[in-house]
Parts: sequence; structure tokens; C-alpha cells
Amino acid sequence: MSRIASQPIPLPKGVEAMVSASAVTIKGAKASLTLAVHPGVVVKNDNGVLHVAVKEGHPEADACAGTVRALLNNAVKGVTQGFQKKLELVGVGYRAQTQGKTLNLTLGFSHAVNYKVPDGISIETPSQTEIVIKGTDRQKVGQVAADIRGFRPPEPYKGKGVRYTNERVVLKEAKKK
Repeated sequence: MSRIASQPIPLPKGVEAMVSASAVTIKGAKASLTLAVHPGVVVKNDNGVLHVAVKEGHPEADACAGTVRALLNNAVKGVTQGFQKKLELVGVGYRAQTQGKTLNLTLGFSHAVNYKVPDGISIETPSQTEIVIKGTDRQKVGQVAADIRGFRPPEPYKGKGVRYTNERVVLKEAKKK
């Protein structure tokens, strides 16, 4: 078994884990997340500490045990603290604003881009050029951030577009005559 899979996951106060044969449900103050578990991996709840083990006779389950442990740890962090990603818009006239469950983006196209926010995700716009995506599911938060960035990724000559806050865009040199 991998080193990551052998580490226990302590459950903070107010977090419950219900283990069944094929799934684990984690309930916390913010939300409840259900995670499907590989058939060759066993999850045990010992007085508020989750342990991941591998069933005998499943050679491919050894590779999945570390992944299951990491996903369970992310679920525990998600229901207690939550996850967030920050995006920024770089470019003249690039703006973002939220209206209910819709994010309106002006990205230099001939039309505005309207993005419907999925369930379990909240989007805030502290300023016109900043977008903050929050949620309890780490995968969903990252996917929403990637979808929004995909509307206008940073271009390599002027750096205009939607980028992650800590993203570094390497600019190319312009064509010489």
C-alpha cells in the first residue's frame, strides 16, 4: 500500500462519516459529500479517524488506495473549510459581474458571455476584474475555474485574457521587421 494511503484521516468536530460498501458520505457544517469507493478498497471509521486499506486479491486496488485517501481528505476539508479559486481579467474593457446564478463576462467578443453557475458553487466579483469561485467540492471548483478561463485564455503576445491570480504568463517577443 502507498505511503499516502496508509496515513489516517482525522475527522474534526462536527464532521461525520458514514461508510457503506461502495460509498462514503461525509457530513459537515457546510455541506454533505458522497464519494464512490473502488471495490478493492476498504474504508473504516474508528472513533472519528478514517483508515483506508486494500482488499486481498485486487492488484489494481493498490494503485487506487492513495487516490481514495486523497479524495476523502479533500472531502473532509471541503465540508469544514471549503475551497476557492481566484481569477483575474486582464485587458481593456474586460469585465465580470454576477446576476443571481449567472456570471456575465465581457471579454472583447461581439457578444457577452453568460455562464450559468452550477449547483454547489458560489461566484463573487469583488471588483470588475476579479472573480472568486467558492465551493465544498474541490474538483467542481477547479472545473468551474477552468471553464471560465477557457472562454478567453491568456494570449502570449499581450497577456490579455482570463488567468488564475497566481498564474505567470510568459510573453513572446513581437515579430521583427
